[in-house]
Amino acid sequence: MSIDILGNFLTIIRNGIARSKSSVTAPYSSLKHELALILLEEGFITGVEVAHENDVVNKQLKIFLKYVNNESVIHEITRVSKPSRRVYAGIGNIKPVIGGLGVSVLTTNKGLLTDKTAKKMRVGGEIICTVW
Repeated sequence: MSIDILGNFLTIIRNGIARSKSSVTAPYSSLKHELALILLEEGFITGVEVAHENDVVNKQLKIFLKYVNNESVIHEITRVSKPSRRVYAGIGNIKPVIGGLGVSVLTTNKGLLTDKTAKKMRVGGEIICTVW
């Protein structure tokens, strides 16, 4: 049995949005941190903070959620590629999310990238999630 750490991370964000929380915390991993930085760069969240209580083992990732007129900026965040079914896309197969309003996040040999950046860099990879 494997644990889907990215699926759990996305669920933590989804649950925080459903409860209208200002921030959520999740266990730290470098992959989650990179994903949070992409969400910050794309304007879906207001901040990311790595909180650790004097030891490296119990690092926490604090995500500050973004709301406009009491409505979340993130309308939907879904996991595309799962441990049971990986979804890969080549350069020509990367589809825009909601006509370009949302983003797909891909893991490539260049690191985590959005669909637009991956097209510019001409790389494909595993589609982790979509956000809009």
